[in-house]
Amino acid sequence: MTIQSDDRRDYLRLLARQYPNVQAASSEIIHLQAILHLPKGTEHFMSDLHGEAEAFVHILNNASGAVREKVEIVLRDSLPADERAQLATLIYYPEEKLEELVQAAPDAAEWYRITLGRLLEICRLCASKYTRSKVRRAMPPETRDIINELLNKGNDIFNKREYFESVISTIIDIDQAEYFIISMCNLIKRLVVDHLHIVGDIFDRGPRADIIMDLLMDHHSVDIQWGNHDVLWMGAATGSRTCIATVLSNSITYNNLEMIETGYGISLRPLALFANEVYKCSAEQSCFQTKQVDDESATAKDLTMAARMHKAIAVIQFKLEGQTILRCPAFRMEDRLLLDKIDFARGTVRIGDDEYPLRDTNFPTIDPADPYRLSPEEHELMAQLKNAFLRSEKLQRHIRFLYSKGGLYKCFNGNLLYHGCIPMTEDGQFMQFTFDNKTYSGKALLDYAETVARQGYYAREGTAERQFGKDFLWFLWCGRHSPLFGRDHIATFERRLIADQTTWAEPKNPYYSYYNEDEVCVRILAEFGLEGEHCHIVNGHVPVKTKDGESPIKADGRLIVIDGGFCRAYQPTTGIAGYTLVYDSWGIHLTAHEPFSGKRDAIRNNKDILSTSMAFDRSEARILIGETDIGLRLKRMIGDLKDLLAAYRRGEIKEDNGAPVPPQ
Repeated sequence: MTIQSDDRRDYLRLLARQYPNVQAASSEIIHLQAILHLPKGTEHFMSDLHGEAEAFVHILNNASGAVREKVEIVLRDSLPADERAQLATLIYYPEEKLEELVQAAPDAAEWYRITLGRLLEICRLCASKYTRSKVRRAMPPETRDIINELLNKGNDIFNKREYFESVISTIIDIDQAEYFIISMCNLIKRLVVDHLHIVGDIFDRGPRADIIMDLLMDHHSVDIQWGNHDVLWMGAATGSRTCIATVLSNSITYNNLEMIETGYGISLRPLALFANEVYKCSAEQSCFQTKQVDDESATAKDLTMAARMHKAIAVIQFKLEGQTILRCPAFRMEDRLLLDKIDFARGTVRIGDDEYPLRDTNFPTIDPADPYRLSPEEHELMAQLKNAFLRSEKLQRHIRFLYSKGGLYKCFNGNLLYHGCIPMTEDGQFMQFTFDNKTYSGKALLDYAETVARQGYYAREGTAERQFGKDFLWFLWCGRHSPLFGRDHIATFERRLIADQTTWAEPKNPYYSYYNEDEVCVRILAEFGLEGEHCHIVNGHVPVKTKDGESPIKADGRLIVIDGGFCRAYQPTTGIAGYTLVYDSWGIHLTAHEPFSGKRDAIRNNKDILSTSMAFDRSEARILIGETDIGLRLKRMIGDLKDLLAAYRRGEIKEDNGAPVPPQ
């Protein structure tokens, strides 16, 4: 006879509230035990989205080719290739594509009937790896009962043929066909991907990260590993003036102000007025011109205004960064204090032992005697901008979502996901960092960094914890060998103001040499409690230069880098438009994507993103839920329920066999 501890008995009593008798507990054991033998759900990995909302939406819709694969499996023997492409486009963009297809059909009612039938067949394939209850929960509430009936006709077709035909006919007769088509297209996309991983850098570079965030918030199952660009925006949302100035400087650099003003409702008029007044005579300097990624036509007046705004906020950024470095000696970044190294009379700056001429020497707001102090006008400007960032309801909602769904790393089904790096020394050891007289490295460093990043947003305003947390978010963005930045320093000052490009280098952490070695990757995985031949590291952050022959697969497949140039600004360097991963019940597939020609072209011409997929860790047998993290949780639950059954049968816990509670 097993004697339960008091704590265990208390837990079982709580469990008994949910499963009040032997029958209820037994039914749940049968249900959970069956789920263990279903195929694992498909995981979709994406990284370094950098605001490229159109490309993100398309790859999200086609699940890196998984949706098209389902269409091919069901219809390749019965439908020509052009019609299969057309149907795939309908699934990707049902609202946009539907009208065009209906208008082109000789008989709209017959087209509805055929299309509904084809979508139902694809739906059945996608739903076949899930329980009926899970598929039902994924359906839109308004159409749930009808779609559920149609999907699960099975052997009933002999007895219910006229019934099913009547359902389809009635849907068409009462003008609900389009609504049901849209519902089924969205259901297919939801069932194809069970869980989405975003391995960092949603923000900056591209035009509309806010649209991406809206879509992620609507996704049924997602986690996010913060990238350095994400934590910068998180810092800006805390009211960190240093992060706000840097966010604005980055946005102006890439001519990306629409998201600031339209997406988040943050007015830049105070910055424009300040810049136009203070830098009216010096804004023509090419070092502060914006990058025209899309070669959009912009007037000379627009470019001049942007350059003035860029210079104004860049000078403020350099000052505030200096204040942060002086405030936080633990960051070990004193060598990045450069404003006090400027010789204003000679127009030079000293960096280390060398002196360099400056491309621009007109800095009317910098006081050589106190170069990191904001002028009264700059101080007032930053107060206005800080208030605007704090009061942007949409930005704050997005950042709260990043905190709730995100972190610095995640262990999921044997894979370790992080954006930047595990900082290492030249001899291959985990680099040590000291904060508050305590030393951190490896996993402990990332755990500490995540805790401090959270206190930057959630600690009480005015406390030392809140201030250090805000400063630490900036450190994660660009600090020396930060686990999200992974470089010795960021050379923003040099790139803006020094012509000598040898000063622009940003030396990478030794991690980026060692991550090619299997032994090192195994050691990193072990640091996070993962071991086995099918464990991998999924890494973002550093674009893979595919055009130069670089492979995203490192250390004999132990580590995969999936930043291949999603951002259009990086594509000339990488030669492609990014990598994504799909981990389904048959193994891991890496997909390389060509640049996206745009949503309009995709809808009008049924053009998909050209992608090349390779399977580099294929399982010999199909992977079941019982082998996943969810499976481990279900097995623990089954064990608990079996203990509850035993407790009922021993009389230790009293059964409740009263009238069943009606379903809610």
